[in-house]
Amino acid sequence: MKKTGHCIIEHSTITVNGNVIVENQNETFSEFAKEAYKSLEISYPKFHKMDNLSKLAFLAAETLLKDKDNSRTALVFANKSSSLDTDFKYQESINSQENYFPSPAVFVYTLPNICVGEISIKHQMQTENAFFILDEFDENFLNEYSHQILLSGKAEKVLCGWVELYQESYKAFVYLLTL
Repeated sequence: MKKTGHCIIEHSTITVNGNVIVENQNETFSEFAKEAYKSLEISYPKFHKMDNLSKLAFLAAETLLKDKDNSRTALVFANKSSSLDTDFKYQESINSQENYFPSPAVFVYTLPNICVGEISIKHQMQTENAFFILDEFDENFLNEYSHQILLSGKAEKVLCGWVELYQESYKAFVYLLTL
């Protein structure tokens, strides 16, 4: 297998293949994500309704997938916190309501694999996808899993990596693999 590109997002910076493509001084991830969306000239209105984990994964994916045919690209992501950041926001929406009417807009994102779904919808992917919860980034595990997908012929390439976000701590490291 070979890596054909990679993206790192952390500390209000997006780096693709070693080159900084977006950098700003926003203090919150939400502010950074809005600015990055504009800077990358993405046109996908659903982005603004996504939770922060989905925005992080989506931005990383867009840097490597934008303007290409990705119908045969699989997705294999992992993180440590699952959707805990959004889960807390959902619990807050329950607690803040007198009559227990939690926000359905937040509930949608209380599963970590929703972010791979958002990417799949945007790029009309019809392939395998998985989201693993691991104690730490395990590149060997992700690569072996991706290798099996590629060998099966179910995909021509795999976008895989780590997309971790909890409160204001975030990092994405994603890369494309091919045979």
